[in-house]
Amino acid sequence: MQKKRMKMSIILSLFAAISLVLGACGNANDENTEDTQNEDKGNAAGTENTENMEGMNHSKMNMSGSGEVPEGLKVAENPTYEVGSQAIIQESHMPGMKGAKATIVGAYDTTVYTVSYTPTTGGERVENHKWVIHEELQNVDKSPLEPGTEVTINADHMEGMDGATAEIDSAEETTIYMVDFTPTTGGAEVKNHQWVTESELSPAK
Repeated sequence: MQKKRMKMSIILSLFAAISLVLGACGNANDENTEDTQNEDKGNAAGTENTENMEGMNHSKMNMSGSGEVPEGLKVAENPTYEVGSQAIIQESHMPGMKGAKATIVGAYDTTVYTVSYTPTTGGERVENHKWVIHEELQNVDKSPLEPGTEVTINADHMEGMDGATAEIDSAEETTIYMVDFTPTTGGAEVKNHQWVTESELSPAK
C-alpha cells in the first residue's frame, strides 16, 4: 500500500509540474500575441499618421513675402474682407496659422489651384499644395485650367517651387487674400503671406 501511495504521489506531482509548464507556455503565448497585436496597432497608427501628413510638410515654406503680386492679377472690387480689416484664419497651411488673427493686405479675384510637384532642389514630391494662383503659372492663357493639366510654376512660396513642373489637382474661382498675421505658436509676425482663400477666413470678433 505504501508503495502504491508513493507511486500515486509521484504521478500527481508529475501532473502538477506538467500543468504548471503548460500554463506558463500559454501565458507566454498570450503575452506574445498581445505584444504583437499592440505592435501591429502601433504600426497601423504610425502608417495612418504618415498618410495624414503626406504632402503637408510646409517646413520649407517662405512664410513672409515681399508684397509683390504677379502681373495681371485683378484687384477684387467688393471683397468680403476689405484691405485693412481683420479676419480669423481657419486653415492650417503651417503650424500656428489656424486660429490666428490676420490683417488683410490685399484681395484679388482669380483662379486658385492645388498642385502636386517635385521640387527643383530634389527631395520628395509635394502633394496637393495650397495655393498657387493662375497668374503664377507660366505660358497659360486667361481661361481656368482643368485638374490633370501639367504646368510650370512661376512662384517661390516654397523652396524648390519656382520653375517646377506641376500637375493641377483642383481649381476654384474665388477671392484670394494676402495677409499679415502672428502665429498662435508665437514668433515673429508673418508679413504679406500668399495666399489664403475666402473660405479659409471667418470674421474677427
